[in-house]
Amino acid sequence: MNQGTNLPLVGRATSLRETMAVIDQSAKGIAVVVDGERRLCGTVTDGDLRRAILEGVSLEILVSELLRRKAGRQPITAPAGIEPTALLRLMREHGVRQIPILDGDRRVIDLVTSEDLLPDRFLPLQAVVMAGGFGTRLSPLTEELPKPMLPIDGRPLLEVIIRQLRETGVQRVSITTHYRSAKISEYFGDGRAFGVELTYINEEEPLGTAGALALLGSSEEPLLVINGDILTEVNFRAMLTYHQEQRADMTVAVRRYDVDVPYGVVECEGSRIRAVAEKPQLAFFINAGINLLEPSVCRYIPNGEPFDMTDLVHRLLEAGRAVMSFPIREYWIDIGRHGDYELAQQHAKKMAART
Repeated sequence: MNQGTNLPLVGRATSLRETMAVIDQSAKGIAVVVDGERRLCGTVTDGDLRRAILEGVSLEILVSELLRRKAGRQPITAPAGIEPTALLRLMREHGVRQIPILDGDRRVIDLVTSEDLLPDRFLPLQAVVMAGGFGTRLSPLTEELPKPMLPIDGRPLLEVIIRQLRETGVQRVSITTHYRSAKISEYFGDGRAFGVELTYINEEEPLGTAGALALLGSSEEPLLVINGDILTEVNFRAMLTYHQEQRADMTVAVRRYDVDVPYGVVECEGSRIRAVAEKPQLAFFINAGINLLEPSVCRYIPNGEPFDMTDLVHRLLEAGRAVMSFPIREYWIDIGRHGDYELAQQHAKKMAART
């Protein structure tokens, strides 16, 4: 429970950027919007912020504007004194994991999350780390080591990923291997020393970024699939919540990528000029190498054939399945080149210095 002064409260005149900081600091996945008397005005969830990012909404707008956009969607609340079992029932009925507690005057006196009620609950998914690539762009560093085993502040990158998964609540992790696979299995063993249950899927021939998933046994839980060359602080629990809220079959983590065009861009319709933009900045969302899949999605992956995540997205879209994007606003870097590796090392040292 969070009763007292440590509640993640914001006012209607708070910016989305400031609200994001409140949500991150509380680690509750939500900010509760109140008036000057601490009466409930609404809520802003982590998912609300990520959807706003996808829509191109400025993080400088006020919470009041976001609440206006959410008009008609009232937060689920509960009265003071409610029993924990009743709170859990409310969460399950409405598909939420946070409920503000109100007194008789609708003042916020507490905030209860599913983690408060079930603190030892493990995250209901299985993780798969794709670690079979050759890492040729990082040669000669990868001549003896697979890329996921390159050290980041004294530990293999793959160990950093596995520890993040464990701290999030993931128990079962599979690692797909190919290039110098023994370096990985000899280091991690069955995973018990790292607090997880580890299994290995060895690709006799490279199967792409999704093909090895066809070699997994059947699962009733979603699959969190991560490229083994990514250093990130993304909130995997928030990604699962978002995936469930969106009723997605597949959720693709995306990252904003800006391109500065060094020329004036001319927009034409036939031979007629319609507009000119001087050295514009173009914004795109790129695939961040982290995906959440419902178990039923795996039947779209051919067995024993090279197959990439982009191929899977195309097949799902053709089949009319729900493929959603999850914007990463946390630190993220794909360690594909020497310069990226140096940046990742610098970031890891900064983080270690803070702890």
